[in-house]
Amino acid sequence: MSHSNFLHYVLSNSVTGDIQSVINAIDKFSKTNGMMHVGEVKGEILEKQVKNQRPKTVLELGTYYGYSALRIASHLPKDALFITVEISKEAAKIAYEILKQAGISDRVHIVVGSTESVIPQIKDYHSISSFDFIFIDHSKDVYLRDLKLLERHNLIASGTMIVADNVIFPGAPDYLEYIRNNPKYSSKIYDVVLEFPARVPDGVEVSVRN
Repeated sequence: MSHSNFLHYVLSNSVTGDIQSVINAIDKFSKTNGMMHVGEVKGEILEKQVKNQRPKTVLELGTYYGYSALRIASHLPKDALFITVEISKEAAKIAYEILKQAGISDRVHIVVGSTESVIPQIKDYHSISSFDFIFIDHSKDVYLRDLKLLERHNLIASGTMIVADNVIFPGAPDYLEYIRNNPKYSSKIYDVVLEFPARVPDGVEVSVRN
């Protein structure tokens, strides 16, 4: 899949300033082009959690092209603080254009860099004590590392909701073992079936800090 083709398609098939229109365009594009994002089914699960939590401070680890950021932002108040971290400069540029098309580029702060380097610096740049909602959807082998990093820097507090994608496929077994056996968290998994690359079982883990 060409990055430019994706961007051109979304910009040409969505209404400027309309978040749902942009989401719909990405969903339509994804039906014929495998996309590495949360997708429609899990996107609805994500939105449900955001609506239930009603967060004012949000952190996303793994922006990619901004699809999940659109889903999250569509249910946030305009004064919410939303930070999303993306290691790829190219992906971050496309995400910015997507968010701009949706009319929310001023409400979502894209930080380019590794989560390992960004997380310890968050409090230096933002007036924040902790996050109400955290969405994890980047490299599966660092889910646990980054969760512990967030804990170490006191960015997780009582009531913080953490939603982790792809915990079954490709899988984050060490993350699941840690969070499910930690008395500080209450967790629930939402079982889903991936359409791409094939119909394989996956899951979204939703955890709340007690």
